Amino acid sequence: MTSVKEQEAIRKLMVFLQEWDNAHRAARSCILDNFIKSNDGKTEPELELEFSQGASLFLARLTAWLRMTYMYSTCLNKLLKSIGIFLSAASGRRYLIEFLEIGGVLILLEVLGLNHLKEEDKRESVRLLQLVADGGRKYKELICESYGVQSLAEFLATSSSAEAQEDVQVLLVSLGRGNPKYQNQVYRGLVAVLPCASPHAQQLALQALGAMQDEVGEAPSALVQPVLGALCSAHPELQCTDPTALCPREPVPVHIQQAAAARAIGILAKESAEVAEELIQLKVVHGLVVAMGNLDHVASQRHASISLEYFVHTFPLVEECVKKALGHTLFQRFMDSPETWYTKMDPIQAEELASNIVDIPKDMAMMQSTEETNPGAS
Repeated sequence: MTSVKEQEAIRKLMVFLQEWDNAHRAARSCILDNFIKSNDGKTEPELELEFSQGASLFLARLTAWLRMTYMYSTCLNKLLKSIGIFLSAASGRRYLIEFLEIGGVLILLEVLGLNHLKEEDKRESVRLLQLVADGGRKYKELICESYGVQSLAEFLATSSSAEAQEDVQVLLVSLGRGNPKYQNQVYRGLVAVLPCASPHAQQLALQALGAMQDEVGEAPSALVQPVLGALCSAHPELQCTDPTALCPREPVPVHIQQAAAARAIGILAKESAEVAEELIQLKVVHGLVVAMGNLDHVASQRHASISLEYFVHTFPLVEECVKKALGHTLFQRFMDSPETWYTKMDPIQAEELASNIVDIPKDMAMMQSTEETNPGAS
């Protein structure tokens, strides 16, 4: 038999729920404001105490309203934040299960693809998906089974919010770890982002690929062309090394992207001789030399120099062609100290690097590869 105190608490809960049920949009918006202000950061026991052991009844109403209104942006941000309070509650696994049972993941993913919704609403949707993924392997698999990787990769490539893109990157890396069944799917999704028009998205995808590389193992050959495309970007800023030109001296996204691509090229080449040879045939050496001459971004120079050093030490033909392109003096400085030599480069030398064409004929690269495989061949 319930006590008088318990009966009063239950009565208050029923009044609150009835108020919600009868409220229109403006009134519900106020209810959500008060809920977020009063309950953010609470644990499952604290939420149950607040709702007289009936917190799930309010969560059910929130998710039902989400299903009916998410396409129309009706208090969407507040609604997602309120649901997030339940999903993030310590010891609140049952709230997560209840949310998933009504198709919560599919709704969150669909939000990402609705062009008329605000970026801040989509970012909140990504945050809830991260809370789902944090639940463990089976929840990561559920997101992937719901075509989540494709939706997230498309949003990363097209979002106009740098903050939202960064949240998506973290989520994709999370989905790619501790999730062997879909690890390669996540990897391929990130590769698919590389040809997009957003330099920031390309940079984030390259970073994520690097973070996943140890678990994935040897890089697939399908990665070569997209990474090369990121390095040899068509953005004119990459070719601008004239100190009198109106080039931004602060790092711009495309320069950050160039540095990340140069670093990724070195990582890929060191992991697979086959990939390294293919990169040479795709004229990656020329791209690295151009990046070394980018006086607007030291990181580009450093990563390009370190990656190029590997090719020069590993492939005699590359050494010969780079030496010819740089000239004896510059080449000797590069070989003596590849990690710092560019710090003493003057604008004229940088222009020489940016304008030089290091051309390694494809058949010559193939011949070198053959000689390494068959050292006895004449």
